[in-house]
Amino acid sequence: MVSTRLPRLVIAAPASGSGKTTVATGLMRALADAGLAVSPHKVGPDYIDPGYHALATGRPGRNLDSFLCGPERIAPLFLHGAAGCDLAVVEGVMGLYDGAAGQGELASTAHVAKLLRAPVVLVVDASSQSRSVAALVHGFASWDPEVRVAGVILNKVGSDRHEVLLREALEESGVEVLGAVRRAAPVHTPSRHLGLVPVAERRAEAVDAVAEFAVRVREGCDLERLLALARSAPPVPGEAWSACGEPLPGPAGLWAGVPQGDGGTSHAVQAMGEGGRTPTTGPHPNDAPVIAVAGGPAFTFSYAEHTELLRAAGAEVVTFDPLRDEALPERTAGLVIGGGFPEVYAADLSANEPLREAVAELARSGAPIAAECAGLLYLSRTLDGKPMCGVLPADARMGERLTLGYREAVAIADNPLAPAGTRVRGHEFHRTVIEPGAGAAPAWGITHPQRRVEGFVQDGVHASYLHVHWAGAPGTAARFVARAAGR
Repeated sequence: MVSTRLPRLVIAAPASGSGKTTVATGLMRALADAGLAVSPHKVGPDYIDPGYHALATGRPGRNLDSFLCGPERIAPLFLHGAAGCDLAVVEGVMGLYDGAAGQGELASTAHVAKLLRAPVVLVVDASSQSRSVAALVHGFASWDPEVRVAGVILNKVGSDRHEVLLREALEESGVEVLGAVRRAAPVHTPSRHLGLVPVAERRAEAVDAVAEFAVRVREGCDLERLLALARSAPPVPGEAWSACGEPLPGPAGLWAGVPQGDGGTSHAVQAMGEGGRTPTTGPHPNDAPVIAVAGGPAFTFSYAEHTELLRAAGAEVVTFDPLRDEALPERTAGLVIGGGFPEVYAADLSANEPLREAVAELARSGAPIAAECAGLLYLSRTLDGKPMCGVLPADARMGERLTLGYREAVAIADNPLAPAGTRVRGHEFHRTVIEPGAGAAPAWGITHPQRRVEGFVQDGVHASYLHVHWAGAPGTAARFVARAAGR
């Protein structure tokens, strides 16, 4: 089997709120400041943390989600993202052993660490304990012998005396202390209903926050020992994933070999940051279909591999900002509108009437449009009472409850992303609700964890709350580009 030697660390924690993002992002920046090429990764479906990782390293933040993409793709996607780098830092999700509900270890940080054969550094909030920290760390380190918990970073340490007590206790655990970060005034990292405010909405402040994270890690952690631990990782098994290796259109159909049935069970845009049209491709033939991808502060959620897959399928990809641009990119033949926070910018999106009409006209032409979550809201008639594009017979508004979790679904009707009967795995993450009218077929039949229909398919439009990672759904980008090209 092919294998690649690549230094790497997984930064995990016993629970959410322990300081993973602060330590992981600070470590990425500190190592990058030391002249190393650092590849940033995030376990799970989260779109926001990778934006901060990209700011810290200058490289696209990439997700490693074994539920959305399948365990077999984790190492290949990791190697693809880390190509040409000196080392990789992977930020975990939730607690070390927390994953997809009812699915055992699937999609947990521990699961990804095992798939990558990577050493784990546990970030522990030590603010309200002393000797008990040893029992906590021992439990996490011994729970699964296949998970190598090789070090601990103590966070929110109160004093020199507190640090001495913690280190003395951990001498008995056999797990090395690699750092002690002192309790300090919180760095300004504002949050709202879906988590941290994305980098694209507060770039200057985010730059300062990431720099402060790095200062705290440099002052409190042993970077040389962390590097040595990263370099102790064995080779990563397998070959790197390639967007060019995904299925392309052909007589046998785009989804050959992909399980189908009748109803059974990243950040190129993030990195753009400040909006505006940005070509994300190299030279293309003049007849290459132009795929417009929404970006800017209102639409920050996108996996880096989506743009790469569109490119590999023959498209010219151009990003645009619906808050600023009054027209779609020239020669637009298909439109992708990912997730984000249109509810925060509803008034400004509504005020850009020329672009709303251009999107509606593109939809009337039958061109393929893929809209996820925020894109679904933008295509609706109204959002919190403000006019949107009016493509879909639906109205959207902020709700009272957060909808969050992994989903299994089946495509109900043929659409620009998949033939009817195609099964996918996705993720929902929103606090808005849609009130549908009549006239459009649903996009998905959700089969797990509860059975219901969701989304819209209308002519060339596929709009849904479900986020799907296209690297885990082979053929999606190729089918979409083929529709845009009229094939």
